[in-house]
Amino acid sequence: MVSRPKHADPSLPDADVQAEAFRHAREARKVELFEDYVELIDDLIRDGGEARQVDIAARLGVAQPTVARMLKRLIEEGLVSRKPYRGVFLTERGRALAEESRIRHEIVERFLIDIGVDPETARRDAEGIEHHVSEATLEAFRLYSAGRPER
Repeated sequence: MVSRPKHADPSLPDADVQAEAFRHAREARKVELFEDYVELIDDLIRDGGEARQVDIAARLGVAQPTVARMLKRLIEEGLVSRKPYRGVFLTERGRALAEESRIRHEIVERFLIDIGVDPETARRDAEGIEHHVSEATLEAFRLYSAGRPER
C-alpha cells in the first residue's frame, strides 16, 4: 500500500484504488479485441454461413496478416476454429462470448439513445463503451432503459 503525502490533493484517489482502476482498464482493452473479433465472426456467419479472413480484415479495416495473428490467438484461447479451404468458425465458448458482447452492446446503445444520443452516434460509441463498463454500471443502464417507454 502506498501512503499519501500530507500535502497531497484530497481529490486524488488512493493509490491502491487508482492502480486497480488502471488494471481493470488494461484488462478490458485486452478482452476488447477478442470480443470485437468473435462478435464480427458471429455476424459474418449469421449473414453468409462462414467468416473468411479477407472479410474480417475488410470489416475491421486492418491487414490480413493482422487478422491471421489474432485468429491464431483466438484459436489458442479456444474461441475459434479454422477449416482448411474454408472459413473461421466459433467454438461454443466463442459463440457465448459473442452473445455476451452483443447483449452488452445493445444495453449500452439503448441507454445512450434513451438519454438523447442520436442512434448512429450511440451505435458507434457503444462499440467502445461496452468493453469498459462494469457489470454494476451495465445493470444501471439496463434498469434505466427498462423503465423507459419504447421509442
